[in-house]
Amino acid sequence: MSAGERLRTGWLSITGLLLLSALPVVGGVLRLGELSTDRDGTRAALITVAVVAHIVAMTVFCLLGAFQFSPALRARRGWHRTAGRALIPVGFLAAVSSVPLGVFFAGPPDEFPLAVLRVVFAVAMTLFLVRGALAIMGRDFVAHGEWMTRAYAIAVSGGTQALVVALWSIPAGEVDASAETWLVAVGFVINSVSAELLVRRRAGATPPQRGGLAPVRTAPARSGT
Repeated sequence: MSAGERLRTGWLSITGLLLLSALPVVGGVLRLGELSTDRDGTRAALITVAVVAHIVAMTVFCLLGAFQFSPALRARRGWHRTAGRALIPVGFLAAVSSVPLGVFFAGPPDEFPLAVLRVVFAVAMTLFLVRGALAIMGRDFVAHGEWMTRAYAIAVSGGTQALVVALWSIPAGEVDASAETWLVAVGFVINSVSAELLVRRRAGATPPQRGGLAPVRTAPARSGT
């Protein structure tokens, strides 16, 4: 395989995204173990169901979504469409299932801002997925890719947040709830800005393809009467 063929597969980006996705998955499993010790049976059951749904859906969305960044796989329209049909509903479940974790928050008061922050970005991810679904229904493939990229960036923010917190704690020591809120926000911002830069780079590198796979060409205007 030539260097150009290896580049078109996007294996380096896929590997990075898969590794980034693994961090929040591990964290979610550990959090599930903590929630199982809650003595309030009703609340524990509700939160546990939401957490399990969130972990499973987010794992599928992040891992499967990573392969959508491969130019070679995107060129295989059958694969891209089949994966996309699974990703949109799974993404909705991943985003919506995280909302109850903030709405029914009953933890320490200093952790409430972090819960609110996560709900805000869960709502944003849901809206991006809605825009992505509407775009593909209207055969606006470019807009679909842009909105799905933004949604995916939020989904894998957990990995970025883990790295940011780890890097901050090396010189600063243990992170309290207030600092964790700011660091989690930084992780969300890093991924969102990265997604926006990727969207703009794609827009500048390819001609508009609104409404189809090929650029729309119009007939030249006629002069005279």
